[in-house]
Amino acid sequence: MRFALEALFVDVPAEQVAEAREFYRSRAAGRGPADFAELEEARTKKPAPRAVVPPPLEETVEAAGVRVPVRVFLPADGPPRGVYLGIHGGGFYMGTAAQGDERHRALADALRIAVIGVDYRLAPEHPWPAAPDDCEAVALWLIEQAETRFGTTRLAIGGSSAGATLALATLLRLRDRGVADRFAGAALRFGTYDLSAHTPSGRLIADEYFIQAYVGHVPDADRTLPDISPLYADLTGLPPALLVVGAEDILLEDNLTMAGRLSAAGNDVELRVYPVSPHGFTGHPTALAATAVDGVNSWLSERFG
Repeated sequence: MRFALEALFVDVPAEQVAEAREFYRSRAAGRGPADFAELEEARTKKPAPRAVVPPPLEETVEAAGVRVPVRVFLPADGPPRGVYLGIHGGGFYMGTAAQGDERHRALADALRIAVIGVDYRLAPEHPWPAAPDDCEAVALWLIEQAETRFGTTRLAIGGSSAGATLALATLLRLRDRGVADRFAGAALRFGTYDLSAHTPSGRLIADEYFIQAYVGHVPDADRTLPDISPLYADLTGLPPALLVVGAEDILLEDNLTMAGRLSAAGNDVELRVYPVSPHGFTGHPTALAATAVDGVNSWLSERFG
C-alpha cells in the first residue's frame, strides 16, 4: 500500500497556499514560555482582547459543585437555534475566554446560535484536573439549562490546541455520565492528545514547559490517564467530530492518530489537513486560515441542522 500525506490535504486554491507559504516564510517561528518566569512575562505582554459589539454577557454558572465564569454571546438576529461551547487554547497556562470574543461574536451572528466561552482555571496555579473540572461543569450546566435559558437543546462543543484537548476530555467525562449524546458534534482544532510522551508524537513535545505546568505533579506513568491524554481513552460512544490541523504542525501526528482511533472506535470523524500550515494557523491573517474557519463554521452549522 502506498500512502502520501498530501492525499489528506484539503483542496484549497493554489493562490491561498502560495500566500500562506510566503506569510510563514517571512514570519519568525515562535515558542512557548520555558519556565514560570517567562510565563508570567508572556501573560503580562499579551495584548488585551478587542471589544466586540454587542459585548458578551459575563456571568458565573454552577454545576457539580463547581462555579465557573463564562461569556455568553447571543445572536443579533432572532433566537438561537443551538448553543456552542467554545474552549480557548493557550497551553493550559495562558489565555482567557475573552481572547475568543471576536470569533465567538462572529460565530453567534453567522450561525444564529448562542456561544459560551469558558474561563477555566489556568496552570500552574491550578493544575490538572482544575481545567477539565471547569469545562465539565459548564457542559453539565448547558445540558441542564440550555432549553430554559436559550430555547434549544441542540449543543456542540469545540476548541483549539489545549481547548481541543479539554473539549475531548469533557466529552469523555460526559460519555461516562451517559450524556455525551446531548452534544451533536465536536470541532477540534490542532489538539494535543498525548501528554505522556509514550508515543512518538507525544515525545515531540515532551520537554515543553506547558506539560510541566499542567501535569508536573502527576507521575509520568499516570499521564496516560484519558482525562490527561485522551489518545489512551476508550473512545466509543462519542458525537461526530471534526479534526482540523496544519501539515506543518508539530501536533500533526497526534491528530492523525486521534482521527484513526476515533474512527476505529466507530465514531463519525472527519479529518482536514491544511497544507503549509503550522500550529494555530486558523488564527493567522491568511486567506487559507479564513477558508479553514469557514469550513469549521459550515460543519458546525450542519450539526445545528
